[in-house]
Amino acid sequence: MLRMRDPIPVTSAVKLQLRPLAGGLGAELLGPQVAAVDDAEFPAVHAAFLEHQLLLFRDQTLPPAAQVAFARRFGEVQVHVMSQYHASAYPELYTLSNLDADGRPSGKHPDRGTLAWHTDGSWQRVTGQATMLYAEQIPSSGGNTGFADMYSAYDALDAAEQARLGGLRAIHSLDFSRNRRHGEEPMTEAQRKAVPPVDHPIVRTHPETGRKCIFLGDHAETIQGMEYEEGRAFIEALNERIVALARIYTHRWRPGDFMVWDNRCLMHKAESYDTAREPRVIRRCTVLGEVPR
Repeated sequence: MLRMRDPIPVTSAVKLQLRPLAGGLGAELLGPQVAAVDDAEFPAVHAAFLEHQLLLFRDQTLPPAAQVAFARRFGEVQVHVMSQYHASAYPELYTLSNLDADGRPSGKHPDRGTLAWHTDGSWQRVTGQATMLYAEQIPSSGGNTGFADMYSAYDALDAAEQARLGGLRAIHSLDFSRNRRHGEEPMTEAQRKAVPPVDHPIVRTHPETGRKCIFLGDHAETIQGMEYEEGRAFIEALNERIVALARIYTHRWRPGDFMVWDNRCLMHKAESYDTAREPRVIRRCTVLGEVPR
């Protein structure tokens, strides 16, 4: 059984230069190249990750191998079941691209499920700890990514609602969020069978900070113990409400941006862009975490 880890202090012998992002959610880490972060620097980076929930590194040169190596500092890196997105020699990387075989915009969005608020890997028993995105090509407008703080959403609820939600579990399903919800069917039958639905608490305790937060999003299909349609309606309403209560940061990407965020206490979503005229190529990897408690 996976156990909750002790909280990690946010102090370190290595001093980082941090600049808060707009609205106070997240921080830009000034100076370091991700590929050059060493054993002495990483504890400070990890402490900043826990404190700020979202870290931005600008102007990065980050080959695929270096992205995977940095992710492995956090833990085991997920190999996504949807193998059609493995576009490099590293199956840990999930490439979101609207380019066709000739390198031109195809007009097709690579993954419409990313346009809804979600948390990566909640459809697994062992869910995502950290997600990392590296921007290779970025459209001139659109294609931003929004982040919603689930600590603040939980804290904004009154004690009675916190207690009520604390007794509920949601059923999370990749088959639902990818094959049935958005009018597309990118998953094969074998992929669906490989990742059956799982249940998780709606309120989880962060295993490293000890803080409570809401754990939901678009992969959540229904509520354990409720009739299906009642559970669907409950999740739709609650997802909308918690985003309205949360602190929000929306990131306008530049080529060479690298972001790492804590999946355990943030939801995120991509914004639409002109897929027929504008290129957008982003490399993603997700580090596995724990069974939510």
